[in-house]
Amino acid sequence: MATAALSLPPLPHRAPPPAAPATSPPSSTSASLKRLCKDGDLRQALRLLTARAPPPREHYGWVLDLVAARRAAAEGRQVHAHALATGSLDEDENGFLATKLVFMYGRCGRVDDARRLFDGMPARTVFSWNALVGAYLSSGSAVEAVWVYRAMRASAAPGSAPDGCTLASVLKACGVEGDGRCGHEVHGLAVKSGLDKSTLVANALIGMYAKCGLLDSALRVFEWLQDGRDVASWNSVITGCVQNGRALEALELFRGMQSSGFGMNSYTAVGMLQVCAELALLNLGRELHAALLKCGSEFNIQFNALLVMYAKCGRVDSALRVFRQIDEKDYISWNSMLSCYIQNGFHSKLVNEGKYYMDMMMSKYGLKPWQEHYACVVDILGRSGQTEEAYRFIESMPMEPRSVVWCALLGACRVYKNHDLAVVTANKLLELEPDNPGNYILVSNVFAEMGKWNNVKEVRTRMSERGLRKDPACSWIEIGNNVHTFTARDHSHRESEAIHLKLAEITEKLRKEGYKEDTRFVLHDVSEEEKIDMLHKHSERLAIAFGLISTRPGTPLRIAKNLRVCGDCHEFTKVVSKLYEREIVVRDANRFHHFSGGSCSCADFW
Repeated sequence: MATAALSLPPLPHRAPPPAAPATSPPSSTSASLKRLCKDGDLRQALRLLTARAPPPREHYGWVLDLVAARRAAAEGRQVHAHALATGSLDEDENGFLATKLVFMYGRCGRVDDARRLFDGMPARTVFSWNALVGAYLSSGSAVEAVWVYRAMRASAAPGSAPDGCTLASVLKACGVEGDGRCGHEVHGLAVKSGLDKSTLVANALIGMYAKCGLLDSALRVFEWLQDGRDVASWNSVITGCVQNGRALEALELFRGMQSSGFGMNSYTAVGMLQVCAELALLNLGRELHAALLKCGSEFNIQFNALLVMYAKCGRVDSALRVFRQIDEKDYISWNSMLSCYIQNGFHSKLVNEGKYYMDMMMSKYGLKPWQEHYACVVDILGRSGQTEEAYRFIESMPMEPRSVVWCALLGACRVYKNHDLAVVTANKLLELEPDNPGNYILVSNVFAEMGKWNNVKEVRTRMSERGLRKDPACSWIEIGNNVHTFTARDHSHRESEAIHLKLAEITEKLRKEGYKEDTRFVLHDVSEEEKIDMLHKHSERLAIAFGLISTRPGTPLRIAKNLRVCGDCHEFTKVVSKLYEREIVVRDANRFHHFSGGSCSCADFW
């Protein structure tokens, strides 16, 4: 499961450093400066701060907080210079001002300046250490953040023992690095010190374990937290499920969050939009879109998440509307929109245009094409029947072609029955990813469609020798706000009897229209009758039958499948769309198929 990449909610605000020594500044000056900082007027705040020498240290603190929030490094240097000139730093006995400066430089990406200030501090407190850990973390130097944490523990100085904010930051660094061992070590310290009871630390543990691929550990922490959960706890565990490819669990957790009385925020919505994209849940996606509009959220990460959701649900028109609303489009926006068009069949055999844009991308804009760009050109050449030219294009690539490129060529070989090139392409694909069972199934199906049964047998033997098994086929459909999942030959659904009766009715109706099962797509060594029965029970057919009995006539059906749809089910769905006058959108592992009136948007090329 893709996409723009989603971050966990930012760490809650760190505990404040030691309070500035009590002073007696004129109340009007303090009130004015505090108001300017609250209003975000940095220029006037700087002017007022420097009008008095030396100003109270709490005034420096207010302005430095604003500088940090704005990431205004130049203004931060001005404040630093003023503090030096007035001697305020020399009189900074408890490290309040120096800590504020370290924090500010860290937020502004000036980690070297933060480190120099920290090294010059005569005495360091837990707040000073936290500020430096945060500085490295903000600059993307997670390894150094962990190093500072270890140095902090080794120092054993009075008042510098790690607190909850320290552990939360270090756990985030462990997650960034995918260092589950270090994260587990920090977890142990949290338990020993009693800090694991802190919601802040527990949330960080959930995020760390999820990012390290240890989702079960994250779920255990979440279950243990119970009464201490807040919205960030739910967001962390939902996002963790999404990151680890467990979208259905994320959906269940979201339902649990709602039933527990927690209102979602924009972070929840972005995480759940990824779930909707993964599971093709258009109805829930629309509800989340409405919620974001209601709270007035207009950030790129949210627009991109909406764009990807609509694209993955096959709604090109809605994706385009969102795309047009993005004022500052980034590479995620552009790539998502392009992928949306391609996966939904909005490209043709425009060979010259494809080559032109590829050349322009490199020569005019100086952009280095990705593997996906090369795959697009191969796909364009393949669709036009130029399979040999597509192969030569691959041979000329300046990088080693990956599986996405060879899959594009293999699809063209299937359509145009180029057996010799299919053998070459299949071998390349299986050499690249010898332990991917999906590739073996794809290659087997291609050879089966060509009637090359010796090749099919050879591929199945290679798969068996490596101990690989085909991933179970699974399809799902959203009816109302519920997701209904089906596997091949499934009888577990509560309406299973009605579904199978409807499927039998559909099959009989299709046969009268001339439909005949194509048993080449059943690769098991069983009788012809058993092959036909196996085709009838494919998961997407069960989902279609359930959709027909659960919705009003004329309602579009939207189905997602974890594997590539087979050729017989593709033909079956085309005829169903015509006889039942339904638009049926099927998203398989490869692309979207928009069935309507007996034809498919892919033009039988997938």
